[in-house]
Amino acid sequence: MLTKVYICSTKIEEMTETILITLLIVAICIALLGMRIFFVKGGKFPNTHVSGNKTLRDKGVGCAQSQDREARMENKLAIKEKSSKTER
Repeated sequence: MLTKVYICSTKIEEMTETILITLLIVAICIALLGMRIFFVKGGKFPNTHVSGNKTLRDKGVGCAQSQDREARMENKLAIKEKSSKTER
């Protein structure tokens, strides 16, 4: 007994059209975002990190990760404290 399989071609066409439109939109967005990189000699993305902003550096604002890393560093000038446990 053979069963007939019906494929709705309109759904496949709509899906293909939607995928192509989506890919076109993504390609346009990448081209616009990368225009400075693609067309300017030596072009690169701007540094948007806190440490890359001169005004914030002048105000003393820093990156939370960098400040945390600095706070965790061992201070070489600190005096070693005695442990509260008695040594045997």
